[in-house]
Amino acid sequence: MEDVPSRNLVASLVAAGAATLASSVLADSALEHYRGSFRNPAMVLPLAAAGLGIVVNAGRALGRDEGRSIGISSHVGSMGVGATGLGFHAYNILKRPTAGGMNGLFYAAPAGAPAALILSGLLGRTADTLRARPAEQRDAIGRPLAVICAVGLLGTVAEAGLLHFRGAYHNPFMWLPIVLPPMAATALARDAASGSAHPMTQMLLGATVALGLVGVGFHIYGVARNMGGWRNWRQNILAGPPVPAPPAFTGLALAGLGALLLLRQRKEHHG
Repeated sequence: MEDVPSRNLVASLVAAGAATLASSVLADSALEHYRGSFRNPAMVLPLAAAGLGIVVNAGRALGRDEGRSIGISSHVGSMGVGATGLGFHAYNILKRPTAGGMNGLFYAAPAGAPAALILSGLLGRTADTLRARPAEQRDAIGRPLAVICAVGLLGTVAEAGLLHFRGAYHNPFMWLPIVLPPMAATALARDAASGSAHPMTQMLLGATVALGLVGVGFHIYGVARNMGGWRNWRQNILAGPPVPAPPAFTGLALAGLGALLLLRQRKEHHG
């Protein structure tokens, strides 16, 4: 007999991860595109796609159903806008005279936000699929979902490593997102390959969920350290560390916990 509560828990975790990623993209894109004065009208698209993704995926995570058609439109739209944005950002980097150097990576349009929007749409679509499929078809999603989350975590680590390198790792805590998430990603990829779920992987993913939330606090403090602090927020929020970035770790780790539950269920069902 199908375990409906367990199915809903897994789908809710993945949807919560998608909503968290969309929230990170919305805030980050709003900030960075405001920095760019929205000079390209297409700069509003990721805000619209991420906003709809938050509504749809947060509703799914809480057990609400906004409708199948709006869900598909949201998820496909997020992936399409994210892929288009990735192309725009790559062009922005390559057209610079410093494209081959570190300055081009430091100060050009970041690839992380559009990539996260793609992942948000993909995770949202996966959550809908999990909620709709019976147990015998749902179990097979665990391995590819775990791989997606592991790759997404490593991509987020690469961006954090680049930005923290720009900040010269002046705070020892800046090493945490470079050390902990790769361990979680490696453990999750190992579990995907073996088809099993280890308690240590769950612990590492749980710690990564917390890391993303704690990182917001560190970045808020980093903004406050600039001259004028939050009283001068219009300038300092652009000059300081990106406050919306760390929750990307939280979103991917939440979805990774869902993948881990699927791996555990698959092993139970198939021995």
